[in-house]
Amino acid sequence: MADPATYRPQTGEIPTNPGVYRFRDPHGRVIYVGKAKNLRSRLNSYFANPAGLLPKTHAMVYTASSVEWTVVGSELESLQLEYTWIKEFKPRFNVVFRDDKTYPYLALTMSEKLPRVQVMRGDRRKGTRYFGPYTAGAIRETMDTLLRVFPVRSCSSGVLKRAQASGRPCLLGYIDKCSAPCVGRVTPEEHRALAEDFCAFMGGEAKRFISKLEKQMGEAVATLDYEQAARLRDDISALRKVFERNAVVLGEDTDADVFALHEDELEAAVQVFHVRGGRVRGQRGWVVEKVEDSTTPDLVEHLLQQVYGDDGDSHGRLPREVLVPVAPSNVAELTEWLGGLRGAKVDIRVPQRGDKASLMSTVRENAEHALKLHKTRRAGDLTVRSQALQELQEALDLPVPLLRIECFDVSHVQGTNVVASMVVVEDGLPKKSDYRKFSVTGEAASDDTAAMHDVLTRRFRYYLQDKSAQVEAAALAGHQAAVDAAADAAVLDNTTAAPRAKFAYPPNLVVVDGGQPQVNAAARALAELGIDDVYVVGLAKRLEEVWLPDSDFPVILPRTSQGLYLLQRIRDEAHRFAITFHRQKRGKAMTLSALDGVPGLGESKRKALVAHFGSLKNVKAATAEELAAAKGIGPSLAGAIVAHFSAAEATGESVPAINMTTGEIIET
Repeated sequence: MADPATYRPQTGEIPTNPGVYRFRDPHGRVIYVGKAKNLRSRLNSYFANPAGLLPKTHAMVYTASSVEWTVVGSELESLQLEYTWIKEFKPRFNVVFRDDKTYPYLALTMSEKLPRVQVMRGDRRKGTRYFGPYTAGAIRETMDTLLRVFPVRSCSSGVLKRAQASGRPCLLGYIDKCSAPCVGRVTPEEHRALAEDFCAFMGGEAKRFISKLEKQMGEAVATLDYEQAARLRDDISALRKVFERNAVVLGEDTDADVFALHEDELEAAVQVFHVRGGRVRGQRGWVVEKVEDSTTPDLVEHLLQQVYGDDGDSHGRLPREVLVPVAPSNVAELTEWLGGLRGAKVDIRVPQRGDKASLMSTVRENAEHALKLHKTRRAGDLTVRSQALQELQEALDLPVPLLRIECFDVSHVQGTNVVASMVVVEDGLPKKSDYRKFSVTGEAASDDTAAMHDVLTRRFRYYLQDKSAQVEAAALAGHQAAVDAAADAAVLDNTTAAPRAKFAYPPNLVVVDGGQPQVNAAARALAELGIDDVYVVGLAKRLEEVWLPDSDFPVILPRTSQGLYLLQRIRDEAHRFAITFHRQKRGKAMTLSALDGVPGLGESKRKALVAHFGSLKNVKAATAEELAAAKGIGPSLAGAIVAHFSAAEATGESVPAINMTTGEIIET
């Protein structure tokens, strides 16, 4: 843990201009990005009395080892630069608004060639239009009703491919709930037009479609086509049923996003109603951990910055009005920025009275209920995580906070197909993008301790190589200051971070699945590489004992300890990840193809070859010229394949069997 006094800049060195600042940790990672009207005043507030800061800010200041800043010409430029850097670096201590995933949304995948309508939860995907949220029952009824009028594809990709291959539509195509583009009933362009009409209806243009159908119904009656008129009547009834679910809350010419929030000392819940044409067309929610001495105006500013900077179109477009509970910081600059994104004027206002203020009150009630629900479901998750990390640090007598923990596990069956896993936890939460898998072969696969030593050696050798490469990059750049910093902490430069390699950051703690032998093997691997600032423990399954290197007795954590629960969750996740990889590898080893013996024909080319001809039988029957027409198969490789099958046929050889336990080939 760094002492803020060791990297505090001199007061006279800090400019008084507006700008953006960044805190970095000892490994060069940007952990916080902020902006200030007066850089000197803002940065001095972090160092004047660090003990008086809020817990998260205190942790950030003591985790960091350096601070740097960039002066800009105006507050608008600082707003834009802060947003850009938050998106680029994803600092762990910045406010991050997470989407509320409680309710399902009606979504259309407009980025696909044949757009699909479906019910979706979770993170939003680029190129997909969302409408809602709805309750679980209402959304199915809404989708089923609209498919009568807008028969957009709702089947999965697998069903679509099977229909295209067989030339027959699925059940929805037969009952007219799908226009069946899979079999050519409509062209892709006509199907996309249906999807766009679906979006337009859900986006607020319901009256236009209802009027159009009423006109068509009148024309059908005039021509005595009563069957068509009856179908149109039913379609109109269906559209009105969906349309009337959205009550008018404001004037019909009102397009606005209404934000409200409810906060306590640690967290804040935000809700937004998207009003289009005076009707509530959608709702979104976020919960955020407050990690700085942020005021409500600061939270509102960060909220608008992230919401409109991320997708810029709340269900179709950025509205004319943005209604907020309090005026955000830098409201003039924020208004100018949003106007640039929309291409027209955007008005940020705080409603004081009337219908808009009443709607704001309703949104605020939703935010209050959302925060209560969040806290109930997570049961003090933030507090529990902090308690677990603190308990673990104290029980193991470690001098550094456990910001990053890596856990390793080895998996095999009787010494075959040996693999290992690495799972990562940062701030008590899994970071799946940093999970890694290892294949263990040769002498290292002889036993669990050898495998653990090999995996730890490889993982931290990659880290040292990355660190050395960063030092060399800084030296080549000719920045002596960066060279000095990189030699100690692997920092690249002080303006823009280069892309990080996959093993660039070391953990504070390494956890291995096993007892004293595995722990000693891991500690020996680190010692051989000269790494002495990473601590190692092992968690033995039988009695859940925590072992330290070269210790005759384990550390016994109480059964109710949050620290023990955290170790168990990490260990179990590493075991799950390892055994999943082992099963995949074992499954591949148990599968033998008649093409395996062809020199130069790898796995990807074998798959491409079988996909091209449809079956192995067709591959065997193909000539060299036909084989060469397949993707990735040249004339020489095609000749080798023909020769391989000819030799097998001449000698009467067949595909050998496989021992299902060891994966070894049994000669027949």
